[in-house]
Amino acid sequence: MFRTLHYSNRIYGICRIHGEYGKLLKQNYSSKQNITYPERIFSGIQPTGNMHLGNYLGAIQKWIELQNSGKNVIWSIVDLHSITLPQDSIELRQNILKMTATLLACGIDPEKSILFQQSTVSMHAELSWILGCNTTMPRLGQLPQFKEKSEKVKEVPLGLYIYPVLQAADILLYKATHVPVGQDQVQHLQLAQHLAHTFNRKFKETFPIPRALVNQDTSSRLKSLRDPTKKMSKSSNDPKSRLELTDEPRVLLNKIKKAVTDFTSTVTFEPETRPGVSNLIAIHSLLSGKSPEEICKEAENVDTGEYKFVVADVVIEKLTPIRERINQLIKEPQYLEKVLSDGAERATSIAVNTWLEVRNKVGLGNNALVTNMLELQRAASRRK
Repeated sequence: MFRTLHYSNRIYGICRIHGEYGKLLKQNYSSKQNITYPERIFSGIQPTGNMHLGNYLGAIQKWIELQNSGKNVIWSIVDLHSITLPQDSIELRQNILKMTATLLACGIDPEKSILFQQSTVSMHAELSWILGCNTTMPRLGQLPQFKEKSEKVKEVPLGLYIYPVLQAADILLYKATHVPVGQDQVQHLQLAQHLAHTFNRKFKETFPIPRALVNQDTSSRLKSLRDPTKKMSKSSNDPKSRLELTDEPRVLLNKIKKAVTDFTSTVTFEPETRPGVSNLIAIHSLLSGKSPEEICKEAENVDTGEYKFVVADVVIEKLTPIRERINQLIKEPQYLEKVLSDGAERATSIAVNTWLEVRNKVGLGNNALVTNMLELQRAASRRK
């Protein structure tokens, strides 16, 4: 299901990158490090917009599988990343709790995973500053995601420019060894790899070089229902382009009925030539566990219009219990706050050790407040 990318010598060629950033990929990162790091998996999700089926199948379902396999996993609601573009403060707070409810409803278990709100662990921002002092503006300016996002705004905020450094800090603060990503997101990890390598070289080995857990299946490539040449996305202005986890059954049915297909009535899986109907088959396959070939054989006697009702039934059956659980949890804000608070405590107990180590190596020395925090946590642990 996942393919781990090993960095035996060179990591360039994983994806197509141009300009100065391409030089980053030509760095030699040895897979042999002097320290053996325990396996730890980290990933984050922004609390903006409603989660859609592509998010669930492409990311969250994989998080749950990793969690339930007994892996050491940390999931963060990365609210600091969300404010790189303007946000309504009241709506943002609501979205943080709604995302918490959504993750829990999907199957994230706070007893098996660490789930927390990024901004409640201040060391994310503090480590980001240290890492930012060890990279350059040309390197950041050539990052593909900056170019893509900056084209959408008239005046580019500084946060949008430097957020990849914060993203690297998110990963390195917990000495994460692996990060789940889709095939089109591998480049997001490469700055973290570069900064880990740079810091290790300058200040002696501190961080593991994080590796990508790449999701190979079609769940990472679900397409827009309105334009199947594009990915299903939260940022699309057309809500009919995506199936949201909070959509009522009638809304899901209406969106699937209006999904763009083509003028051929038969149901066949041909992603290159028939992307619309193939996208519906991919959704059906991922939710039912049936292969596209099995689905096409079962649909031999129905046309694409009738087949849309079949897909709608499968989607509604899967998403209804999730939607109902989300709606129930949203009515329990105190419980959601406690989940995030408990998660922040557990995350802090890991982060503080890394932060003390970084401060010492850089020359800042031990911060008394952080040291006291560490002592209090150890005392609390002894009481348990």
